[in-house]
Amino acid sequence: MKNLVYVLFLLVAMSAVTFAQQSNSSQSSGSGSTRRGYGYVFAAPGVVTDGDYGTGTLHFGVGGEGLIKGGFGVGGEIGGLAPMESFSSGFGVFSAGANYHFLNASKSGKVVPFVNGGYTMFFRDGVANGGHFGGGVNYWFKERVGLRFEVRDHIVAEAAGTHFLGFRFGLTFR
Repeated sequence: MKNLVYVLFLLVAMSAVTFAQQSNSSQSSGSGSTRRGYGYVFAAPGVVTDGDYGTGTLHFGVGGEGLIKGGFGVGGEIGGLAPMESFSSGFGVFSAGANYHFLNASKSGKVVPFVNGGYTMFFRDGVANGGHFGGGVNYWFKERVGLRFEVRDHIVAEAAGTHFLGFRFGLTFR
């Protein structure tokens, strides 16, 4: 339980710092101006599959992405993941990877689909390595604030057949 409290504190502190940052650089796309960096907070109900059964989970966290060239970029996030019936059994999740944002997918520039994938580290008393892949959409209802919807699958390398599949809902900002 003490570890979960530390993770929650870290997430709140990181989100406050991330919201305070502002990007001054911009990139021109066919639909107007877009920022080169994105921050986000999310909550993700999901399921862990291990063999023949699934258990409900809740994954929450903060992250950020920076575009390098066109829609290609890199990102990272940190959060907590726990079974819905026992939050004290939760653990930390750190992910880093590459992404691609389809910047010209809509004429208005408000709808920006993306895909991502990369490395994932699960941690609590020890560390387990894995990977992730997913995709979703950012819907920008204001110039700097939008909604983020994503489906992401985290795979644990040391435990074949274990997937943490989450349906993410969040707030994104630039």
